[in-house]
Amino acid sequence: MRKGSSWLRGALIEAAQAAARSKTTYLAAQYRRLATRRGRKRAIAAVGHTILVVVYQLLRHETIYQELGGNYFDERDQQRVERRLVKRLERLGYQVSLAPADPAA
Repeated sequence: MRKGSSWLRGALIEAAQAAARSKTTYLAAQYRRLATRRGRKRAIAAVGHTILVVVYQLLRHETIYQELGGNYFDERDQQRVERRLVKRLERLGYQVSLAPADPAA
């Protein structure tokens, strides 16, 4: 983060750390996704920025916050998740073939 209020920055970082510790929220999923690639501190800063953007948009449009859920990123691009997990299992030495799940089970 660059210029801006140090008080606001501290509050956003604290809120982002609390959001990252939650289990099934969009912000926690975003933190986990970013922390693996960018590192913990940058991920916390990015989640803090997301909180700031969300609050701004809620105030600007006078709407209610709609939680997207912890599995938002998995549902957004399901094929990418499948490819990533198959590659991960193949690197561990498994032979993988995918079949659709039985809806009755």
